[in-house]
Amino acid sequence: MGCGKKDDKFDSKGCVCDVVRAIKDIQDNAEEACECPTNCFLEPLGALVSPAKQAKADTRVFVLKTADGSPFHAFFRGTDCACVSIFFRVEDIFDNCCAVLRVIEPLKKDHGKKETLDIVEGCCIDLKKICELDAFRSTNDCITVDLNCFCAVQCIADVNLGICD
Repeated sequence: MGCGKKDDKFDSKGCVCDVVRAIKDIQDNAEEACECPTNCFLEPLGALVSPAKQAKADTRVFVLKTADGSPFHAFFRGTDCACVSIFFRVEDIFDNCCAVLRVIEPLKKDHGKKETLDIVEGCCIDLKKICELDAFRSTNDCITVDLNCFCAVQCIADVNLGICD
């Protein structure tokens, strides 16, 4: 069980796993609330408050948090930065809560052009740089994770990345 739990008294796979499964279901049923505007369970896809509301969203961008509260990160191929992201899209879930996650590239506007937001300062992720985030772009980089190893999931935005185009 994730977050240092030795056993599961309620026979659950873990709430992070359940939330990521729900995100996948919502993305798969992108047809169809007076709740927290960034609740991961909001339906339909496109219902989350996002930097630029998308009429036809195909992705719910989310962040996973480790036991110490820091965001999980992964690398992606890029051209001009450390190419690290904390943003993901769920592609598949299988077995005991393993998931394939697509790494989502954070973008910022610079002189009217969108370019990669480099969130690394020295050897660490600089969370203050996340405030410069303007948009997201899909990458071709995926990572397979055990969702039971995470303690929290935070949904960020519903966006159209052109995944299904």
